Amino acid sequence: MHVRTAPAPKAALALADRLDRELVRLSRSFDKVKYRSTEPGSDGIERAAYAILLALVREGAQRTSRLAGSLHAKISTISRQSSSLVQLGLVERQADPRDRRAFLLAVTAEGRLVFEETRERRNRWLAEVLDGWTEEDRRNVIRLFGGLNTEIETHFPVLAHPAEASR
Repeated sequence: MHVRTAPAPKAALALADRLDRELVRLSRSFDKVKYRSTEPGSDGIERAAYAILLALVREGAQRTSRLAGSLHAKISTISRQSSSLVQLGLVERQADPRDRRAFLLAVTAEGRLVFEETRERRNRWLAEVLDGWTEEDRRNVIRLFGGLNTEIETHFPVLAHPAEASR
């Protein structure tokens, strides 16, 4: 629920507009990098697959509905993406011990290996991008992005990831 506040001053709106432009630019840059990392011959995995593997590695086996909720995606989308990961042998379906009619998605040993390799490659790339930055600047951007994410989640609690909210 939003609390109504007085209109933001012009200066705050101008800064918000500049930030918005930079966020769009950042998003486009990541989209371009993502596209290049999943071209034929690349050993990268798509961003959606990486997000699913990340959630399963960090949080363990879970139902499709829970995964969809934590990734802010439709169940049908997660179902389709996870089916592809199952076919690749990166994820497996396991019977849910609490409800034998349902199943859990779990990362396989191969999936964990692919995730770790992709994570390492992504981290190397980002470290290279930030090579000219001071350690203080790197820490500041992490702090500022963390603060921005927290503020967004505060204003839109439905976006808060359960694991992050408990920290």
